[in-house]
Amino acid sequence: MSNKRRWVADGALAGAALAGTLLILGARGLGPPSPGTPGLDPVAVALAVLTAAPLAVRRQFPGTAYAVSAVASLALLRLGYPLDIPVATAPAAYTLAVARAGAPLPRRLPALIAVHAFVPVAVLLYASDGYRVWDLFTEMFTWAVLFAGAWLAGDRSRLRELRLAEARAYAERVRQDAERERRLAAADERTRIARELHDSAGHAINVILVQAGAARLLQERDPERARAALTAVESVARDTITDIDRLVRALRDDRDVPADPGALDALIERHRANGLRIAADLPETSGPLPRSVAWAAYRILQEALTNAARHGAGSAEVAVRFRRDRVEIDVTNPALSEIEPETRTGHGIVGMRERATLLGGTLRADHAADGLFRLSATLPVT
Repeated sequence: MSNKRRWVADGALAGAALAGTLLILGARGLGPPSPGTPGLDPVAVALAVLTAAPLAVRRQFPGTAYAVSAVASLALLRLGYPLDIPVATAPAAYTLAVARAGAPLPRRLPALIAVHAFVPVAVLLYASDGYRVWDLFTEMFTWAVLFAGAWLAGDRSRLRELRLAEARAYAERVRQDAERERRLAAADERTRIARELHDSAGHAINVILVQAGAARLLQERDPERARAALTAVESVARDTITDIDRLVRALRDDRDVPADPGALDALIERHRANGLRIAADLPETSGPLPRSVAWAAYRILQEALTNAARHGAGSAEVAVRFRRDRVEIDVTNPALSEIEPETRTGHGIVGMRERATLLGGTLRADHAADGLFRLSATLPVT
């Protein structure tokens, strides 16, 4: 509800409460009037206005609104006016309960006492005028139920609003968490895409540089080998374009792609053609692998063989095992130079480890005492 509508609603409530109070006072009570009961005079009208007018600002000043309305109502009773129902004070008590619900006890207790003290004070005022308390039992009991109900209703209403606010806040936190997870997933995907493209292009450029240099050196001395080197350059460039195209298509399609052992065989054969001696053990798979696992296995093996060619003695042993719940990759090669965790031309071991970790797997790479460099990766299949 807008502020303007609240003001209109509260003003209407104040007007209705004033009209009800004036009707009761003008009729000299709801029952037969007692002898000497005062009617609707200027004092009664003024006090009736004081009981109802504070309702217009009850939301802004709930404590003040209740205090003014309650004091004016008690003044009417003290002067003998027949206010059989405190029409305006009960809504003021409800508003005060709403305002104090959920507040600390030191701030809530005075309001609770003020609301529930209204009836006992009214009884004392009637008793001071010579009325017997028992004769007022029905009326006072009704008032007690009225004020207790107003407080309870206001208290529950406010608590319900607080619970709804907490529920909305929780839903907003859930939405923000989901949005944060979505952004993290998108960031991971962007990182994966960048690494896929970087590794594919970086591997191809390394091979092209080596083969192009060999072709330049051999073009006059050994034209046949030079042509073979240029053929390798052409093949690597074509395969790289195919890899990039496959990556783009995979990003557009979330379905699983087959983990074709032929792709790993082709990768190994390409390195063999470039002069790396490889002893490979690649068994058949029992079924397709998730796209992310298949690509990670391919890229890790590709980077491991590139490192073996650049830093090794020209040979490597490869073993790939397709388990029911994981893929295991082991590459061993003699190391002639230290393999940097991250080189200027590629992400190296750091990139492979991040790739495995992103899938919930592990990757270990270290130099053994026998001069061999061993790389072991485990990729879970979920």
